[in-house]
This record gives sequence, C-alpha cells and structure tokens, in this order.
Amino acid sequence: MTDATADRTVALSARRYRWLDRITKLAGVALVALGLETGGSTLAGIAYATLGVALGLATVLVNEQ
Repeated sequence: MTDATADRTVALSARRYRWLDRITKLAGVALVALGLETGGSTLAGIAYATLGVALGLATVLVNEQ
C-alpha cells in the first residue's frame, strides 16, 4: 500500500460538518426511537436501533477542516 492510498480521508468545511453532524445525529435518534416503538426485543427493533447508532456515529469518520 502506498502513502497516496493509505491517507484517504473526507474533509468538510466547519459549517457543512456541523450541519451533517446535526442531521445524522437527529436521524440516528429517530431510528433508535423507531426501533423502540417497533419493539426493542424484536429483530426489526434491534435492526432499526443498530442503524440509528451507526448513523449517529457516522460523522466520526469525517474530518473537519
């Protein structure tokens, strides 16, 4: 692996990062709530909650400029 392929990152301006962070966190909370409403112990509820957590943490992988 070369240095060019090893250092692939996504960077956004501070303003776009804040908006993306807010949107993904709110959508993540909505999916977790949907999972709980569906039934927290059902397969669908667990799937919604898992997707919500993953979406809420998605901006951890994005760098802010």
